[in-house]
Amino acid sequence: MEEGTLKSLTHCAGTEDEYEALQWDTRQGCEVRHILDRVADKWSLLVIALLERRSLRFSELRRQIDGVSQRMLTVTLRQLERDGLVKRTVHPVVPPRVDYELTPLGGTLHSTIRSLVIWTEEHQSEIAAARAEYDKRADPAVAS
Repeated sequence: MEEGTLKSLTHCAGTEDEYEALQWDTRQGCEVRHILDRVADKWSLLVIALLERRSLRFSELRRQIDGVSQRMLTVTLRQLERDGLVKRTVHPVVPPRVDYELTPLGGTLHSTIRSLVIWTEEHQSEIAAARAEYDKRADPAVAS
């Protein structure tokens, strides 16, 4: 295969061999950066975490996510649905009822997010100490 040629629309060249930290950011036709931007944003992480145990209605999600606007939650849910991570079910009742739940693909992402949260909890005191040390070096007024 010619160098730089994609095997398929979803294949990102260069991932089979050795990992290069910036490869996902520079390869033409690779969606990894866009997907990471989407799933790693603040609202998406919270939606995925909340939908891990059960389906929720829009109003339930909005109540549980402190600070999210109706518009931002709508946009986030649409993007997650488009990516195949969240399933939207409209029930034919009056008034209309819409539920959101994780798809099997979304469930696999939740386990990854859970690992990141666990790592953060285990290392939060080390990070706090590192921040305090950095702040002392960066601002001499704090050191005195």
